[in-house]
Amino acid sequence: MAANRRCGGEAGNGCVGRLRLGLAAAVFAVAAGSAGTASADEPRAAIEGVQDKSLRQALATYIGTSKRPPHSRFEARSRAQAAADDAVVVLRSEGYYDYTVTPDVGEGDKPKPVLKIDPGPRFKISGPQIAWSGDAPDAATQADATKALDFKPDEPGRAADVIAAEGRVVAALQKDGYADAKAGERQVIVDHADRTVQPTFRVEAKSKVKLDGLQVKTTGRTNPQWVAALAPWRTGQVYDPKAVAELERRLLDTGVYNAVDVALAPTSDAQGLRPVIVTLTDRPRSSLALGGSYATREGVAADALYSIYNLLGRADTLTFNGQYGTILKRFDATLSLPDWPWPLYTLQPGVTAYRDDTTAYTERDFGGHVDLTRRYTATSFRTIGIAADYVDDDEQIVSNGAVDKVRQKLGLLTLLGRLTLDHSNDPLNPVRGWKFDASVQPTFGAGSGQTIAWAKMDAQASAYLPFGASASTVLAGRLHLGTIVTGGSTFDIPAGRRFFAGGGGSVRGYAYQEVGPRFPDNTPEGGLSLVEASAELRQQVRGPLAAVVFVDAGSVGSQPYPEFHSLSVGAGVGVRYNLGFAPLRVDLGFPLNRRQGDGPFQIYVSIGQSF
Repeated sequence: MAANRRCGGEAGNGCVGRLRLGLAAAVFAVAAGSAGTASADEPRAAIEGVQDKSLRQALATYIGTSKRPPHSRFEARSRAQAAADDAVVVLRSEGYYDYTVTPDVGEGDKPKPVLKIDPGPRFKISGPQIAWSGDAPDAATQADATKALDFKPDEPGRAADVIAAEGRVVAALQKDGYADAKAGERQVIVDHADRTVQPTFRVEAKSKVKLDGLQVKTTGRTNPQWVAALAPWRTGQVYDPKAVAELERRLLDTGVYNAVDVALAPTSDAQGLRPVIVTLTDRPRSSLALGGSYATREGVAADALYSIYNLLGRADTLTFNGQYGTILKRFDATLSLPDWPWPLYTLQPGVTAYRDDTTAYTERDFGGHVDLTRRYTATSFRTIGIAADYVDDDEQIVSNGAVDKVRQKLGLLTLLGRLTLDHSNDPLNPVRGWKFDASVQPTFGAGSGQTIAWAKMDAQASAYLPFGASASTVLAGRLHLGTIVTGGSTFDIPAGRRFFAGGGGSVRGYAYQEVGPRFPDNTPEGGLSLVEASAELRQQVRGPLAAVVFVDAGSVGSQPYPEFHSLSVGAGVGVRYNLGFAPLRVDLGFPLNRRQGDGPFQIYVSIGQSF
């Protein structure tokens, strides 16, 4: 794009010219993005005469800096001349065409390059038009394309905005089924008489595309017939880019592919139908993940997750999860069947066996479950499910005013309804956004000479507020409420199904399950209601290291409604070390209203933030 350094005087009275905006906008954008990272001492040229702050900043960014001052007036003038060329690119890209740019050299023993700039008035967009190359699309699509220009009255004639409008026009055509639409060489007339920029977009719509079935290309284990059933369109349906993108998202969300590419075939077949080509690259057949945690009272726990991918050729995942700790020993096996029985749904049958040895009870459980999840995003979904368990509990109850040790053997049938919404930026280390999780679990049980029924409901919300451009300071908050609705008392509910509080993911400063009512021997009772709240200030210190201060509070009640009069409050400090995939967390918590049996402090070590 050639340009005179000056455009004023006689030419300013009415010079009409044609120019191409693509190169100017692209060069300006690249330089503006990279110039800020350069190591430099001083501007390549001082800018005089520009009052608009945003324009002045754009000029300074594009003109750039130099690591050393010029050694002579000749070098200074050469730099000023080069900077003037750069300034012209910026001015035209920003809609200033009646400019004057004069390169100069400052006086004195140390000559400095100077640009004296009069940007003149900013030109406005006027009369944008679309010129169709070849056959024009149907009338409705033409209207959509014109609407997509979306220029506001008196909008500045910026090159980037003109190029963006062209992209919107092509996108509108593709949305209406013209998949092969493309933009030609645009024409932009700059009229100095009325100070306008008049763009004409040359667009070739070509023909509407009708979709055919899928052509699956893979060297992996995926069954092409299963992939074909995922297509969210019928053969002969007009091309919709959202439908093609949705198929790609469904395949990516399964988590079994390293790469997924979904694209139209280059040409249609003899019937005028266009196949969609799906290229799949499988991830390694299996993976192993290891983890661990430590808490003062809970001791050490280690866990392992072994996953086998695409065993059945339908993007399935078979997962084996084992945990061995001082308190909990657990084994789970789950088969995940995505997009079954319908697209966007995942069926998850599984089995579980565990032994939970806590201060409050010893629970042995074996059972199976089937969950059906409707996924909205990778981290937001709703779930319904059913589980059958055999439970063998050793626990304490109060009967006729006396504390008795009992053993309960029950068969339980539990229904599940759950909603999980995660609008945070990172599931393991969030710094902005929010999360919400709520569940309802009606349960029916029989055994040990009794039949029981209850409904357990709880909801938890957390939010994250960053401060500063780099989010180096984050204020995080959490609220957790729960209730159990039953026709009986706390002791009619198996101990392992009651609410407990205290520990690293609950009220820090207190040992696991030690918040709430206790038996005379200091054993936790559990309860029918729960309330927890947390506030945490997270501060990045240096590199991967961060520090936190926190306050937690919570209570467990013997009634179905939350009780606030007996809150246990803990506070403390912690450190975080970012491992790349998640932070390593170490917290030191102190109970602020200790009771008999409470330790003076608790230490918690795990991976991931506390909430």
